[in-house]
Amino acid sequence: MTVVTESREPRTSRLGITGWMLFDWAAQPFFTVITTFIFGPYLVSRLTEDHAAGQAAWSYTLTLSGIAIALLAPIMGSIADASGARKPWIAAFAAVKILSLAALWYAEPGSSLIYAMALIVLATVAAEFSIVFNDSMMPRLVRPEDTGRISNIAWGLGYLGGMIVLIAVVALLAANPETGKTAIGIAPLFGLDAAAGEDARITGPISALWYFVFILPMFFFTPDQSKGLPIAAAVRAGFADLSEALRDLKNKPGILRFLVARMIYQDGVNGLLALGGTFAAGMFAWQTFELGIYGIILNVVAIGGCLYASRLDTRLGSKTVVVMSLVCLTLATVGIVSTGPGFTLFGLIPLPAEDSGGLFGTAAEKAYILYGLLIGVAFGPVQASARSYLAQSIHPDEAGRYFGLYALSGRATSFLAPLSVALITTATGSARAGMMALIVFLVVGFLLLLRTPYPAAKVEA
Repeated sequence: MTVVTESREPRTSRLGITGWMLFDWAAQPFFTVITTFIFGPYLVSRLTEDHAAGQAAWSYTLTLSGIAIALLAPIMGSIADASGARKPWIAAFAAVKILSLAALWYAEPGSSLIYAMALIVLATVAAEFSIVFNDSMMPRLVRPEDTGRISNIAWGLGYLGGMIVLIAVVALLAANPETGKTAIGIAPLFGLDAAAGEDARITGPISALWYFVFILPMFFFTPDQSKGLPIAAAVRAGFADLSEALRDLKNKPGILRFLVARMIYQDGVNGLLALGGTFAAGMFAWQTFELGIYGIILNVVAIGGCLYASRLDTRLGSKTVVVMSLVCLTLATVGIVSTGPGFTLFGLIPLPAEDSGGLFGTAAEKAYILYGLLIGVAFGPVQASARSYLAQSIHPDEAGRYFGLYALSGRATSFLAPLSVALITTATGSARAGMMALIVFLVVGFLLLLRTPYPAAKVEA
């Protein structure tokens, strides 16, 4: 289908677009060091008694976050269209996120697990709602043919920001358990005590400060829409607009199919990103230092993946990039869940069990990292190009409502993946069996996306 671009000329300067892209730079360290590589594994390994119980607790935390986001994100998107201005909402949710992250410093070993889980839920919900408002700004900032390139570059900037914070943690704050030194051979700054979990807990305040500083360019330089209805009226209009949008989906089967496909495969992606680090922490007893190095490797690959995908998206289209990314992620997940001490691919390939010493000393750990490289290549483009896929399929005046539904599609059933992992892990006592549930989500979503048109709907001028 063709997309009419006449009414979608860029409406802002290069500086304004840069400010918008820096939102991803500001936001990503939360997902990198909190939910994926540092604090999540810390919660699993240090705030609970055993790995299976810890993974289940972390999965339930993600489940609660997903339910809250699924219920409210579409409403937030419709409110965004009615209220016009996005920045006041982003600022409000930023305050919640920053305060919640700063408070993670007090999640000490032996402290309340519920306390840490509640803070993660608050921070995650606030982060996702901010993303709804930020994403809905994109169709008015850039031309449709530029959305894939801009979206992937922004996502790559996000991974670069996350990697810088991760490197700082590994190089300056987190000590190697064997040597008591950081990656550059110094004692941890500020006298952080790894035994008290301080090297992991400090990632909360660091992520909060990073987010505060680097969302400022978006507020200063990126133009916002003019104000629409007052907040109370916007809320009422938002509910009405959401109902209309849901009814209107019947007349836009392509967008509906795209949202359903994304709803399913994104469950698998979210679960893989959130649980991959905790799975490794339990399987190989990795601590903050090893997880940090692993995260740096993945983020280096992810930045390259996003930059290359920005070119592929322009040349081949957003759908092709998403499909290729899902293939990589499925293969990577199969590899990860089939690897353990002394084997990979469910034992079809035996591996030497001895530890050669040093970082990632066993063959199984090295195999795990190789599979992780596939994740690094794909997990940025699968999200960035999906964002541009939708942006090219909608009119700017409807951006809020459809990006709200987009967030819904990423979260409506997002509790199912971590919940499936948690229930299977609890029932079997095997983290590996639990993680295998993610493969089903990736494959089913992939098959549905193959039959989805691109763009998902014709956009009228």
